[in-house]
Amino acid sequence: RKNMAKIGKRFKAAQAKVQADREYSIEDAAKLLADLPKAKFDETIDVAMKLGVDPRKAEENVRAVVALPHGTGKALRVAVVCKADKQQAAKDAGAEYVGAEDIIQKISEGWLDFDSLIATPDVMGLVGKVGKLLGPRGLMPNPKIGTVTPDVAKAVQAVKAGQVEFRAEKSGIVHVGAGKVSFGAQKISENLN
Repeated sequence: RKNMAKIGKRFKAAQAKVQADREYSIEDAAKLLADLPKAKFDETIDVAMKLGVDPRKAEENVRAVVALPHGTGKALRVAVVCKADKQQAAKDAGAEYVGAEDIIQKISEGWLDFDSLIATPDVMGLVGKVGKLLGPRGLMPNPKIGTVTPDVAKAVQAVKAGQVEFRAEKSGIVHVGAGKVSFGAQKISENLN
């Protein structure tokens, strides 16, 4: 017989506070999240929304970015690929890694130690060479979500300020992190809205 996962005391206490058959408003859900027993770490709040769309049809594909008013609570590491004239601006805006061919070379060798990759349109030919590594991990820069842009400084600031990207996966569900439990009910509610 396989070992069954044990349900802990904290989980049971949390379960007791949630009414499974009740539909919670965002405000009530945010209050409840703030009241549930705490873990030993600051838990991330994940949102999963079933949209009832078919993302295989181009006109029903949902993909965009949104700036959360209180950020995600995560410190994101940003890499920027651009020519020399824009590299200082990217560094000043807070990018951890800035370069051109050198960054592409590192990525081609398997380095992916960043959460967001921003590029200028003139270096997308270079970035395309490592597209097979970036694409499956959701790291490929894209003009629709603001990560291919001539204004790298603004893009870095947006990512650092808590801009999140969301897209519908193949069954029409959008899944995205919306902050941390430590934010408290009001900030959680504002981020969710």
